[in-house]
Amino acid sequence: MNIIVQDVQKGTGTLRVMVKDSIDIQGMKTMAGSQALMHSDAAQENATVVDRILAADCQITAKTNLHELAFGITGINHTFGTALNPKYPKLIPGGSSSGSAAAIAAGLADFTLGTDTGGSIRMPAACCGVYGLKPTFNRVSRVGVHPENSSLDCVGPFAASIEMIEIAMQIIDTDFQVSTALTQAPKLAFLNVQAETEVLECIHNYLNQAKIVASAVSLEHFEAAFSAGMQMINYENWQSYGDLTKTHLLGADVQQRLLKAADTTLAQVEQAQLIKADFSAELDVLLDQYDALILPTLPQIPPQVVDAENTAAFLNLTSLVRPFNLSGHPAISLPLETETGLPVGLQIVAKHGADEYLCAIAKYIVKAAQ
Repeated sequence: MNIIVQDVQKGTGTLRVMVKDSIDIQGMKTMAGSQALMHSDAAQENATVVDRILAADCQITAKTNLHELAFGITGINHTFGTALNPKYPKLIPGGSSSGSAAAIAAGLADFTLGTDTGGSIRMPAACCGVYGLKPTFNRVSRVGVHPENSSLDCVGPFAASIEMIEIAMQIIDTDFQVSTALTQAPKLAFLNVQAETEVLECIHNYLNQAKIVASAVSLEHFEAAFSAGMQMINYENWQSYGDLTKTHLLGADVQQRLLKAADTTLAQVEQAQLIKADFSAELDVLLDQYDALILPTLPQIPPQVVDAENTAAFLNLTSLVRPFNLSGHPAISLPLETETGLPVGLQIVAKHGADEYLCAIAKYIVKAAQ
């Protein structure tokens, strides 16, 4: 199914875990889905999150495939193969953590790890019909995760239930403590965003089924935050991977995106930092009034693989997820499905550091909708 890049047998625990191949495992190459890194040296040490997994009741069984260099949103990878979306085979698995999401959808692991710089956990979670959490920025260690330096990237789990998301978080974040179950409905705000009618109807029907009432709100800097996040991603990815464009071993889409990223200036990054401050402050004010913010994970139904070769044409798919990478707030994607059987993600966003409470809110909504 092209989910697995390398078979691994590390640890002897009962929980089966797979990790994205941008995360170091000692003695194995970290190729990040790229032919340009196939001849790199094996990792000398485990990433911190890998050590924590092995110290818990877990067995790492495989490294998972991804969109090359974690710099793409479709999950299409011509070097190692595109991970099949198990529940929706014609649709993209989503990127960049495509294999990690697909492995959960296929029942191959209890939880998997991905990384999320601009939506790369939440997007494939929505595409593949599973749960995916982007923790608060800098809450989970990125030591041993590639690229080494990132202002936005977070390591987080995929699972088939929120309860397993919580177990995974307890393992990779030793400060994570599961919150007490909510006894009353949280106070929620629904963010006004541009999305397909089918997506919005699916979410509103789900909330109505759960008897969840949410106040409509807007964020002035939301669209600017989307663009600012891209400037920072482009600048930092060029610093990390620009030299690989000289190898002529990169896929055409990533090669073109990196060369375009080279044009990003430090002045643009500095402007993005100002937008980050404004957007984060605006969002913090909103989250002082509400327990959480809800909105779609994706603005449309995921496209079919045959239509998604041009990654640049689908960058708008991250329009509703990337702003929360810029602000650093924790966000989770819940799997929904339209009446016609197509995947939709419900995204929930909470205060900085409130990852436990975010999971409690998600559990409340899922239980209320049953």
